[in-house]
Amino acid sequence: MRLLHSLSVLAALCAAPTAAQTAGNLAGQEPIVVTVELGRPGEHAFVPNKLRFETGKLYKLVLKNPSNDPHYFTSHAFSQMIFTRKVQVTQLRGDKTVPLAEFKGAIRELEVYPGHSAEWWFVPVATGRVTDLRCGISGSDGKTHADHGMVGEIVIE
Repeated sequence: MRLLHSLSVLAALCAAPTAAQTAGNLAGQEPIVVTVELGRPGEHAFVPNKLRFETGKLYKLVLKNPSNDPHYFTSHAFSQMIFTRKVQVTQLRGDKTVPLAEFKGAIRELEVYPGHSAEWWFVPVATGRVTDLRCGISGSDGKTHADHGMVGEIVIE
């Protein structure tokens, strides 16, 4: 009986979907585009600073930095709740956005330089509320951009 129970537990674990399987067929989904500005000239803030996502949907989070300073988009808790398909570094050429580089695997933090943008393609695989979104870059006053209010919240339903 104990062996039968162990085998059924093992079978259930093997049948449990991985993050990639939970994400579904990513190639067949059109991404939901969400744009976040990382700062503005003279202002340290995420705009918007409250983000909402749903599990099982493909998102393209466009992180634009219109400010004069580099900024981080950092949330360790968020990175644990999603399956990252890719991150792309892009450049605007005329009226088209052209990818310059692509990264795959676990991503915890993105730094976007002034006047540039990056795209984070992902599928949320767990629900919850995240309050550790912040920019940890230090300013000339010794305080981080988060100390100046560059923090945010992410909710995944």
